[in-house]
Amino acid sequence: MAVTNGLRLLCQQLPHTLRWRRLQMFRPWPRRPCSLYTCTYRTRNRTLHPLWERVDLVPGGDRQSPINIRWRDSVYDPGLKPLTISYDPSTCLHVWNNGYSFLVEFEDSADKSVIKGGPLDHTYRLKQFHFHWGAINTWGSEHTVDSKCYPAELHLVHWNAVKFETFEDAAQEENGLAVIGIFLKLGQHHEELQKLVSLLPSIKHKNTLVEFGSFDPSCLMPTCPDYWTYSGSLTTPPLSESVTWIIKKQPIEVDHGQLDQFRTLLFTSEGEKEKRMVDNFRPLQPLMNRTVRSSFRHDYVLNIQVKSKQQSSQAAP
Repeated sequence: MAVTNGLRLLCQQLPHTLRWRRLQMFRPWPRRPCSLYTCTYRTRNRTLHPLWERVDLVPGGDRQSPINIRWRDSVYDPGLKPLTISYDPSTCLHVWNNGYSFLVEFEDSADKSVIKGGPLDHTYRLKQFHFHWGAINTWGSEHTVDSKCYPAELHLVHWNAVKFETFEDAAQEENGLAVIGIFLKLGQHHEELQKLVSLLPSIKHKNTLVEFGSFDPSCLMPTCPDYWTYSGSLTTPPLSESVTWIIKKQPIEVDHGQLDQFRTLLFTSEGEKEKRMVDNFRPLQPLMNRTVRSSFRHDYVLNIQVKSKQQSSQAAP
């Protein structure tokens, strides 16, 4: 008994144990709910990126992102127009490692690369796109659908140049930004994405940049036009509630090698102790009293699934 008590006392005094307790105490976000898809989150690296170490950066708003999209709870809105996308490949500037993800930035002084329609009342200019991904293929996306995670998620960030003079101003105000979210799933090699993946060794370390001209990001769009939309926030500080989210229903396919290349990047600068750039996503936030609208009739999709099951049962001997 004395030996057991001594070991318990020793464990309680270990510095790493005390630090872990403090981390748990101040963790402001709920864990992702365990399911067939997400219970393996328990094994992920829980060390916080420096971006999240300041608790005072987290606002007390009720429109935070990302969220779990519940298919059956989304509301079909027949008033949602098709999303019109028009990107000029010549506006692509460069790719850079900002220490949290890699960004592909665009020249945005004129309406050359824009989106309009959908849930938007104005034309929005493309500023940049970036990705979020996990340490393994079981997780990585910021948004989830019926608690299902994808290995990665692409965000194309646009700003309202009709109402605001600069991207920085738009990022702080309601209806200032429009972000298209696209899920990545394992499948076939993505030939167009490979043009970008091939450049990643050149920006392995934080704050490295390489020119990347003439790229049309519409090649990363899924063929299906269906989407969900809701009002939310940036998923990195300052977490401003300025975003109209447009989440594409259909994911795009990439292969194992392309996702593995994402994971060769580093959070750290050259000369610092290397820290792999993985799990660069924000945990799920509560929906609160928001409504997720869909551009498609999901009851029709559910009916198709029911009919398919009925046909299968009838065909069985």
